Amino acid sequence: MTHLLSLLLQLQVGQPAPAATPAAAADSAATAANAAAAAAPGLSLIDLILAGGWIMVPLFLLSFISIYIIIERYITIRKAGAVPESFMPGIRNLMVKGDLQGAKMLCAQNSTPLARMIEKGIRRIGLPLKEIETSVENVGKIEIARLEKNINVLGIVAGIAPMLGFVGTIIGVIKIFYAISSTGDFGIAQISGGLYTKMVTSAAGLIVGIIAHIGYHWLSIMVERMVFRMENSAIEFMDILQDN
Repeated sequence: MTHLLSLLLQLQVGQPAPAATPAAAADSAATAANAAAAAAPGLSLIDLILAGGWIMVPLFLLSFISIYIIIERYITIRKAGAVPESFMPGIRNLMVKGDLQGAKMLCAQNSTPLARMIEKGIRRIGLPLKEIETSVENVGKIEIARLEKNINVLGIVAGIAPMLGFVGTIIGVIKIFYAISSTGDFGIAQISGGLYTKMVTSAAGLIVGIIAHIGYHWLSIMVERMVFRMENSAIEFMDILQDN
């Protein structure tokens, strides 16, 4: 009996350890991957911007100008279009009654391009209709020019920003070849810096150009709607004069 127990103990001591299960191996691999990801340094937005080099300075200025113009013009155009729907019917009623002073006061109460255009026509009543129409059209053109102020700058920025990004791309390529020629070696260390400059400036230029392009067409559509409304009001005003 004692001999049998000794034999069993020897077999247990010599038996190899059980192999790891697939689940345990997967957990170990995941733990190693998480540790590697935690050890890898992160890349912040500031680091990306700095990697773009000096070309990011004019791109930043262009983006600031674009955003400022978009916000400022949007507020201005919205205020210009804030004309009550009862404005033109009110002008018609007052003019039919012959109350030109009341019509002028109604225009003064609405500080909008449309009201200023109609007020100019009222002040010209007594002159030939053709001269009144010309005066109204001239005031309308001036008001529209004020609404379109600086919108063309967005079109210029939309064209310049991608070109500046392309300049950054060229600078990045130059850096790559300069590093290769200086070290005589072609590796990731030689091309990484140039690639940063190349990609960051190209992306920044395209983003600024897209923002300016969208803002330009968006504001242009708003101005076109305002022009259409002013033209309809001018036609309605001339109809009132002809009916009287």
